[in-house]
Amino acid sequence: MRTTTPDTPHIRGRWRRAGSAAAATAALLVAGLGTAAHATAATAPHRVSATAVAAQVAKAHVRYEKAGCGATPKKGFAACDALRVTGGTTAFMEKQAALKGVAPKTVSPDAASDSPTGYGPSDLQSAYGLTSAAASDGSGETVAIVDAYDDPNAAADLATYRSHYGLPACTTADGCFKKVSQTGSTTALPSADSGWAGEESLDLDMVSAVCPKCDILLVEAKSASDANLGTAVNEAVKLGARFVSNSYGGGESSSDTSYDTSYYKHPGVAITASAGDEGYGAEYPAGSRYVTAVGGTALKSSSNSRGWTESVWRTSSTEGTGSGCSAYDAKPAWQTDTGCTKRMISDVSAVADPATGVSVYDSYGADGTGWNAYGGTSASSPIIASVYALAGTPGSGDYPAQYPYAAAGTPALNDVTSGSNGSCSTSYFCTARSGYDGPTGWGTPEGTDAFTG
Repeated sequence: MRTTTPDTPHIRGRWRRAGSAAAATAALLVAGLGTAAHATAATAPHRVSATAVAAQVAKAHVRYEKAGCGATPKKGFAACDALRVTGGTTAFMEKQAALKGVAPKTVSPDAASDSPTGYGPSDLQSAYGLTSAAASDGSGETVAIVDAYDDPNAAADLATYRSHYGLPACTTADGCFKKVSQTGSTTALPSADSGWAGEESLDLDMVSAVCPKCDILLVEAKSASDANLGTAVNEAVKLGARFVSNSYGGGESSSDTSYDTSYYKHPGVAITASAGDEGYGAEYPAGSRYVTAVGGTALKSSSNSRGWTESVWRTSSTEGTGSGCSAYDAKPAWQTDTGCTKRMISDVSAVADPATGVSVYDSYGADGTGWNAYGGTSASSPIIASVYALAGTPGSGDYPAQYPYAAAGTPALNDVTSGSNGSCSTSYFCTARSGYDGPTGWGTPEGTDAFTG
């Protein structure tokens, strides 16, 4: 899960089938409503039941590939946890077709799309009970995104995404968006990289979708080494961010405990990290006891009161959310599962299945074909960081990874009880169950109550 050069070739995925979601309570609304075209579709006379929409989106199947930053890395380096849809029909596209009573469109490999092919802000806010919070909270909070290399089009692509969905502007000029290097420079930026640019667009768009009133700080490490990425985390905190998302990781090593104290031990800061995209198995920095490890789910529409159900994301024995018992990191006092004597991954989770992919706008380099759908736990990490931001600034001495544990078993979290991400000797390490499990932790957000002290 770690990369050495900025031009690593893509690794092609295979055709997959997976379910997806549409909120029953919003079955007649178009996901990501925010444009005139969407409004027209939403108010058309065609009417479709929630059950019919759910049946249609269940047909979603996609082809996807690892982003150019996701190739297997050498020791001491990290890879991003992003998967870009390159073909097939996403759940979002199936939903649009069902609502309009037409045949679904398909994603063409490497072809430009003039409209979104994945879920937008209203979907994510609906799925996680955040519609009210997203409209009223987040002002004055800064969510930092840490990635490697430069995305030259970051500001422009962010503007396109937010304009399309009717979100408030977030620009360098108005002070909402800032891009810096790992040293804090706004001018001496790292070299550009197409694969990491896609990752950065994904991260920026997920913050925008979940916390549209938040400021955004993008900190670009000069390479994907653990040391440079960790230095970028420190810089984000130095610049005032109290919410930091890390959508990257790699194999564990005996150096991880020293990385903990050097880079990720920041009391009073909510730091999130992707659990990984290669199925069952632990990775770092998700294994750090100082971060919130974020697993991945697949969403499916439902006739229940929530309008959504979720299961563990897995598409094959080597593709799905990560989880597991750390080999090196000590178990934090607030984590009480008994099968793992050290740090257990994950703590919470959010959508990551590429077939239920999220909408991203990216225009830079080979991956920059405009509107794309992305999956992977690279989507779930910034989603959870943004939920923390909606919940408000953490206590100055707190490690916010413990907050969801205090809310365990309450309506503040959607317990994910089905699915598995592989085979393991201790069942809950890789298989969902009622209560805590490795792939999804204590579940997914239902509002912000589980993410405040």
